[in-house]
Amino acid sequence: MPLLHIVILAIVQGISEFLPISSSGHLILTHHLLGNSGNMWDETLTMDIAVHVGTLAAIILYCRKDIIAMLQGCLRVATGQTKDVREVKLVGFLLVGSIPVLALGLVLHLLEPAWARSLPVAAWSLIIFGIALGLADRFMPTTRTVETLGFKDAVLIGLAQMLALIPGTSRSGITMTAARALGFSRLEAARFSFLLATISISAAGAIGILDLLANPNAAMLFDVAVGVIVAFLAALGAVHFLMKWLTSHSFLPFVIYRVLLGIVLLVLIHNGVLA
Repeated sequence: MPLLHIVILAIVQGISEFLPISSSGHLILTHHLLGNSGNMWDETLTMDIAVHVGTLAAIILYCRKDIIAMLQGCLRVATGQTKDVREVKLVGFLLVGSIPVLALGLVLHLLEPAWARSLPVAAWSLIIFGIALGLADRFMPTTRTVETLGFKDAVLIGLAQMLALIPGTSRSGITMTAARALGFSRLEAARFSFLLATISISAAGAIGILDLLANPNAAMLFDVAVGVIVAFLAALGAVHFLMKWLTSHSFLPFVIYRVLLGIVLLVLIHNGVLA
């Protein structure tokens, strides 16, 4: 894959992974525009996973305080210093919220269904789930924090996250939508979504690494390294922007962008401009 294509993909992934606009939908569109859509389940998929690893590094850095607190809580429980730690419960809720999407994601990785990389599906998902985010953000209260999260909340958000495997849905978007529907504030919805991302992206990255180890390629390893670094920088900037934006603004601009992009894509597809 040309180096310029790798850089473009990494920037697209880094910006769109944590903004509620669908990284998968943007990657599929970018592949089509760059002419990489012919072999979507080999080189391009490996590169998609590589840039996801870059975004994982960015979110670990951004959420390091929460992650360190959870690790310390687990250590205190493991060493018998205490039996009830809030951070340990949060780890449990993150696992509960991640199991559904990890199980379904593994099945889809093995089956490699065509619709999982479909541009028309991504276009419709951008519109439908964008509207869902707008409704949840407009009409639901903004009073709850991650500290009030319960088992039922984790299950519901986890089930919603399964929808992220539909291209164009947006993993961050659907988890933020579910959290907002449950009454979490915008910042707290984004915070829990980011923490969930550490698990789901780690799993995707592990699959990509196994694929690379099974078919080692020095040139591909260089491409992956470039993708990881560029995606890391782009994602870190996007996360800082989103959290600053949500301190005083709503998700409305992202909703409008999603709906307009989806409509434009459907028009282009209908007129044969995009295959």
